Amino acid sequence: MALVLVRGAGDIGSAVAHRAFQLGHRVALHDAPRPAHTRRGMAFTDVFFDGRCELDAVVAKRARDLEGLARMLECGRAIPCSDADFHSVVNSLRPAILVDARMRKHMVPETLRGLAPLTIGLGPNFEAGANADIVVETAWGNELGRVISKGRAKDLSGEPREIMGHARDRYIYAPEDGAFETTYGIGNSVSAGESVARIGEIAIHAPLAGVVRGIVHDRVLVGVGKKVLEIDPRGRPDAVFGIGERPAGIAVGVLKAIAQFDAARVAG
Repeated sequence: MALVLVRGAGDIGSAVAHRAFQLGHRVALHDAPRPAHTRRGMAFTDVFFDGRCELDAVVAKRARDLEGLARMLECGRAIPCSDADFHSVVNSLRPAILVDARMRKHMVPETLRGLAPLTIGLGPNFEAGANADIVVETAWGNELGRVISKGRAKDLSGEPREIMGHARDRYIYAPEDGAFETTYGIGNSVSAGESVARIGEIAIHAPLAGVVRGIVHDRVLVGVGKKVLEIDPRGRPDAVFGIGERPAGIAVGVLKAIAQFDAARVAG
């Protein structure tokens, strides 16, 4: 089985790492120190704060250094995670497959090609044969998870998917740069207008009643415009934990691309 390095520990990157690990691949997960992902109940994000995290019966553990990362990969009992310099991690591990799952939407990603024998870019702004070898579609719809060997993924469509008639209004974005401070966690119930966090002197209020589906970890630095809070109006804590439908569909596409790559290597 291949050594797969997944970049980005949000819900999509975590789903890819989780599914690849379950299939028997050696998997490592990378992100920046103290990442500002919100859907932490659906991801391995908290491993970068707590040292250990579990998602749908798979354990991730943070490696203290590159040597520890390599040892944990050989052990194979958990997904090792690193926030060391990305290129140092690539040079140390020399992965067969590199997946960029950071989903940075409007940003033009740097070129992945050449960093591993197979590079896979997820979502908008990746083009197969240009800045990645393969692209996987991440937009909701019939093409979710489609493996693209020539061409681009769909551009960002704009509005989030609705839940009980609520779309963009489920989210709160940082009004300014600063440290996000909160005592609330994933799955907590909130009322509309309830104060759940603050950035500096500015209070962050729940936009509607429900449960917290996404919230940035306490004391993480966020930039203005960054998504910091998401409310699920269904009010069901069980709906905000575990791998989500869209990340699972994207992971299927990534694993299909990996299987095609492995088959070609065997045949060649």
